[in-house]
Amino acid sequence: MSIEVKSFDTLRQASEVLGGSAQYIAGGTLLMRKVNYGDQSFNQLVQSTDPALKQIQSQGDEILIGAGVTMSEIMQHPQLQFLGEVARSVGGPAIRNMATIGGNLFAPRPYGDMATALLALDANLHWASGQQQSLEQFLERSDAARDIVHSISVRQPPTGAFQYLKVSRVKPKGVSLLTVAVLLNRENGRTGNVRIAFGGMAPEPRRAMAAEQALQGASLDESGIQRCLAACTEGMAPADDSLASSWYRNEVAPVYLKRLLLQRS
Repeated sequence: MSIEVKSFDTLRQASEVLGGSAQYIAGGTLLMRKVNYGDQSFNQLVQSTDPALKQIQSQGDEILIGAGVTMSEIMQHPQLQFLGEVARSVGGPAIRNMATIGGNLFAPRPYGDMATALLALDANLHWASGQQQSLEQFLERSDAARDIVHSISVRQPPTGAFQYLKVSRVKPKGVSLLTVAVLLNRENGRTGNVRIAFGGMAPEPRRAMAAEQALQGASLDESGIQRCLAACTEGMAPADDSLASSWYRNEVAPVYLKRLLLQRS
C-alpha cells in the first residue's frame, strides 16, 4: 500500500485533515517503524512546517517548548537543563536527534519517558485548535486524535527540586522497565508541594497520589519516607511483559523511589 505525505504551513491546517486513515508525523521514530512494517491502518501522513514547533521561549514564570523540539535540542538548551537527564535517557544519539517532546507524549509503554517527567512537573499542553489542557488530564483521557500538540508549557523548578530516574535492563539506552520523577521543595527541613510520577507502572504515566500525601511535610531521611514508600504503588497497575512481571515492578518501585529521595538529602 502506498503512503501519501501531505505538508502544511500551520498546525491548524494539518489538524483539520487528521482522523481516519491520516496520522500526524513528527520525528517519526515510532510511526516510521509502522510504515516500514506495512501497517495497513493508515495511508496518509500529515506534517507541518510551522516554525512555532521549534520555538523555546519564556512566558512569565513558565517555559513554552514547541512540540517539535527534539531531545537533543532539549539537552543543549540552557533553560531546559532540568530536563537534560530525561532527554539523555531517550535512546541513542540518532533517536535523540529525531524524537520530539510532543511525539514522546503519545509513545506507548515502554517508551514515553519524557511524559513521566512532565507529569511530575505539572506541565500543560497547548493544542493547534487553541485549547489548553493539563498533561494529567490528557493522559487520563487521551481523546485528542483529531488535534495536534502545538507546545508544552512547564515551570522551571527551583534548583534541586526535581529529580528523575530511569530503570532499564540495558545500559545506557535500553527501553525503560520503569521510570520515576519527583518534584518537591524543602521548607525548614520538611517537604512541601510534592508530586511523584511513575512510568511503566500503569498503561500510561501516573501520579502516585497516596505517596505524595504521605511525603507531604515529612523529613527526607530513612524514617521520614517510610509511609511514602509503603504507599507508592497504590493505584498502580503494572503489566506483565517481556521486560518484567507485575510483581517485580511492584517490588522494585519503592526501592528506586527511595534511592531518588535519599540522594536529595
